[in-house]
Amino acid sequence: MSFQKDEMMAGSLPVARVVIVARKGSSPREVGTSMLVWPDRVSGTIGGGALELQAIGQARDVLKTGKACVHRQPLGPDLGQCCGGAVTTLIERWDRSELEAIGEVVSRPLPGKEQEMPALVRRRLSTSAPGLVDGWMIEPVAPPARQIWVWGAGHVGTALMNVLVPLPGFELFWADLDPARFAPGMPEHVNTLAAENLADLASLASPEAEHFVMTYSHAIDLDICHRILTRPFLSLGLIGSKSKKARFKSRLKALGHSPDLIERLECPIGDPALGRHPQAIALGVAAGILRGGTPGAKIMDKSA
Repeated sequence: MSFQKDEMMAGSLPVARVVIVARKGSSPREVGTSMLVWPDRVSGTIGGGALELQAIGQARDVLKTGKACVHRQPLGPDLGQCCGGAVTTLIERWDRSELEAIGEVVSRPLPGKEQEMPALVRRRLSTSAPGLVDGWMIEPVAPPARQIWVWGAGHVGTALMNVLVPLPGFELFWADLDPARFAPGMPEHVNTLAAENLADLASLASPEAEHFVMTYSHAIDLDICHRILTRPFLSLGLIGSKSKKARFKSRLKALGHSPDLIERLECPIGDPALGRHPQAIALGVAAGILRGGTPGAKIMDKSA
């Protein structure tokens, strides 16, 4: 887990952040797990049901007062949970100026602790894992969000977006010809884009973008793939079969793309063991993304 500076900066500020700084025995989540709390909504989860509900109320109090606080909560006796352990949470209010001043690591004393940084804390500032050291909480700042593009708002595209939206670390772009096709109520970090010529939107993608093409039309899919291959990109996945990939390779070659570049196109995508239902395909693709694959799990369809 890391300090999610970019996500906090992208949302409305100030925001309260709840982070697990210590745990003893059995507990729902690990040290460094956090959630963001606003007056009207919550992003993320620290788990535990009753623990989380209590923490949300405490965080909204911190939003009003601006005073950070620490809570050590035995999970069994007080909250009636099955876990036999205890969780300590740090709740802080963050505004824009504080976030802008953060570097690669966030280190600060818990409320009531010594304000001068101990030597052990200074030695641990290069740590890659969050933790509590001599009364100071140290957290690495999360790396920039991975930019994921989902092309198409049909059954599979919608299912994939529904899987990806709650997950941390992604900047999501969802493109379709018709804005009415997007599922309502998408959160702030989902960028919905509509265009009559869908492939024109490829020029907006980062060179580090990961693309998943799944529109209703093979012709549109081909046009999007062609446009993506003309510019820098991290990965390109296409829904379909082995025969679709063979046809696309031939057509992309005719459009002037090199064999090495065309080989970067992954088709099919998904996990055959999960089946061909839209949600099953989406789960397979998302699992591949989480494993760090680019573009994701392969071989959705074993047919030739």
